[in-house]
Amino acid sequence: MGRKSTVIELTSADREYLELQTRARTIQAQTVNRARILLLKADGHSIDDIADKVGMNRKSVMLCLSKFKEGGIENALFDAPGRGRNPEITDEEKAWIINITCQRPADFGYAAETWTYAKLTSHINKTAEAAGYVRLSTIHKSTVHTILSEADIKPHKITYYCENRDPDFDSKMHNVLLVYKQLQMQFDESGNLIPFEGMPVHVLSYDEKPGLQAIATTSEDLRPDENHPTISRDYEYRRLGTVSLLAAIDLQTGEEIPLVRDKHSSKEYIEFLKLLDEKYPKGDKIRLVLDNLKVHTSNETRRYLATIPGRFEFVFTPKHGSWLNMVEGFFSKMTRQMLRGIRVKTKDELVSRIYQYFSEINEEPVVFHWKYNLDDIDVSEEIIVDTLPVKMSS
Repeated sequence: MGRKSTVIELTSADREYLELQTRARTIQAQTVNRARILLLKADGHSIDDIADKVGMNRKSVMLCLSKFKEGGIENALFDAPGRGRNPEITDEEKAWIINITCQRPADFGYAAETWTYAKLTSHINKTAEAAGYVRLSTIHKSTVHTILSEADIKPHKITYYCENRDPDFDSKMHNVLLVYKQLQMQFDESGNLIPFEGMPVHVLSYDEKPGLQAIATTSEDLRPDENHPTISRDYEYRRLGTVSLLAAIDLQTGEEIPLVRDKHSSKEYIEFLKLLDEKYPKGDKIRLVLDNLKVHTSNETRRYLATIPGRFEFVFTPKHGSWLNMVEGFFSKMTRQMLRGIRVKTKDELVSRIYQYFSEINEEPVVFHWKYNLDDIDVSEEIIVDTLPVKMSS
């Protein structure tokens, strides 16, 4: 025969108080359920019957009754001060999480360079108690994500930048902008070039674009039709080699001047300078805006320039300031318009098509104008140029 269910004793005042709790609409649901547990047990219901009626498990029902026996109604209905988990994470705890996030996983002995939310949460769970943040030892990944989102921190992303390592960056940039400002003054309101006064100075923006790949397909492309709106191309391809493009823009006429070779060493650079020397009238100055690449100032280059003193002037962009060179914008345009997805049968075909592109562009040349940050440039200032005199080591 089974054991008889035990009954707890409640005074009439206790019953009235508990019934009031069960009818309240502004208290926590767990308090209502605990009040019902005590009332049902006082009426002689079994543990299983009570658990079924209040929708809780046996363990929770027994815990409530145990707390009643230990400390009465208030102890059974409400958690003691300090018991349970704080619903809010403190600012100090958030600051600790953010501090860990802003460090490399490798600094904590892990192999990864950046955090994943799962790895970061696991590390927080493991180290929180030792750091004095017991609450965070069970924090969930979604909570970590929320905290970092509020702080606008994305530990798994990397943003790349070019560090300003040139101590003379500002002065060199100012010098390049002065070139562009003086160029701006050479055009009238209609955009026409004003005839030179005194010795003509032809200003060009120059740079190299190495590593242009000649790539061949292994089968013919399928052209678009009514059933296939895009070009279809086999994944396989063959590499035929690379070429380097040396190019300059005449900033007064808009003409593009190319030279395509297998390399872009001092030899090819000097060949390009000779091309410019032949192109422009003797006695005129040729001023190049370019970066300070080693081949541009090599001993071989200096020896050539010594044979034509005063013919060339050079205005160098600062280190990591190639965006100041207007030919870079042209290279970007060329990549989008002509080089994207290009396929050829031979490397010579690639060279031929590059020259063809320049011919098409030069049929209707467009003069490039620099507009950014010219308002504070004094056009009367003197441009600092370098003629690269011979300065060879023994």
